[in-house]
Amino acid sequence: MEHEVKDISLADQGRLKIEWAEEHMPVLMQIRKKFENEKPFKGLTIGMALHVTKETAVLVRTLKAAGAKVAITGCNPLSTQDDVAAALAYEGINVFAWRGETNDEYYKNLNKVLDYKPNITIDDGCDLVFLIHTKRRELLKDIVGGCEETTTGVIRLQAMEKEGKLEYPVININDSETKHFFDNRYGTGQSTIDGILRATSVLLSGKNFVVSGYGFCGRGVAMRARGMGSNVIVTEVDPVRALEASMDGFRVMRMEEACKLGDVFVTTTGDKDVITGEHLKKMKSGAIVANSGHFDSEINKKDLENMSKSKKIVRPDVEKYELKNGCYVYLLGEGRLVNLAAAEGHPSEVMDMSFANQFFGAKFVLDNKGKLENKVYNIPQETDKQIAALKLKSMGISIDELTAEQKKYLSSWDEGT
Repeated sequence: MEHEVKDISLADQGRLKIEWAEEHMPVLMQIRKKFENEKPFKGLTIGMALHVTKETAVLVRTLKAAGAKVAITGCNPLSTQDDVAAALAYEGINVFAWRGETNDEYYKNLNKVLDYKPNITIDDGCDLVFLIHTKRRELLKDIVGGCEETTTGVIRLQAMEKEGKLEYPVININDSETKHFFDNRYGTGQSTIDGILRATSVLLSGKNFVVSGYGFCGRGVAMRARGMGSNVIVTEVDPVRALEASMDGFRVMRMEEACKLGDVFVTTTGDKDVITGEHLKKMKSGAIVANSGHFDSEINKKDLENMSKSKKIVRPDVEKYELKNGCYVYLLGEGRLVNLAAAEGHPSEVMDMSFANQFFGAKFVLDNKGKLENKVYNIPQETDKQIAALKLKSMGISIDELTAEQKKYLSSWDEGT
């Protein structure tokens, strides 16, 4: 099978990591057991652009067991785990990914996946979908639909739909409750702190920790930073989220004020220029700056380069920038998503539900072939509940069920005081 990875000799090490993930992803393993005989994806090719991690490998194995031919590349230049990529290649998966890809290599690998003419796309960030719609339009005729994993990608897809540019249906995995309630909040919260600590080994207790954005990712980071003893400050542009952050007990202020106070900064907005040169020049000397959004656009690295007189790598994934004003700041993971650039990404137990959504999202577009418009669809609520039920079962948790009388009460209007 065709593949391009950094070092195929890492396959045994990667296989052990994948097996570890499988032991902690019971929902996806139950799905694999159910569909390996039915093989709903038999004869179909699924093209994937996801973080090539041990958890993603469990999804790849599950799709393959369900009959799919899979071609996969990374969705970020620093998030591929080279041993996992090697293990997938050794197992016969068409994988084109390695940590540290250049921008040209990144797009070359996306095109390698598209050379397999996928029938279904599974994307994280929308780069695969974007490339199909702009450079590889000949592939559109064979595509049934797709799935999108993250907030940034969903934003791009919704913009395409609004402009009438989206040419096949895509399932919004990110906004399913069993994804963003858990992956975005608990996964991002824990893995972001993990990345910062692996990169720096600093004490977070007592430090001023600035979180930009109070969506589910920002909430998770703020919650975990507070749990480590940090004094958390939140910056926001949305008044409702800002109010929620305040009532959750966090200090809320504009970035132009927070930049003077923070010891550690994390951006989680999915936007650009959240931290610019105007903020960087006001920071304390020794401030640590990191991003947990999908693209490396939230921290303006061009501003940082222009206002610096030198930079050097002082630890793995830590660059020290000496500013022209005599201060210095530390940038983690090149401004890319720190939880994957400096750590292993979300825990397997969280990705278990996210990737269960991906499996069922792909199956939904297949089951509804020819019936869906070229729009962004939320995953069906019954699928969300099914995944949650499977997760509870794997945790040994039982819950109550409504009685017939309770169901009748909840669906009627005539029973009052």
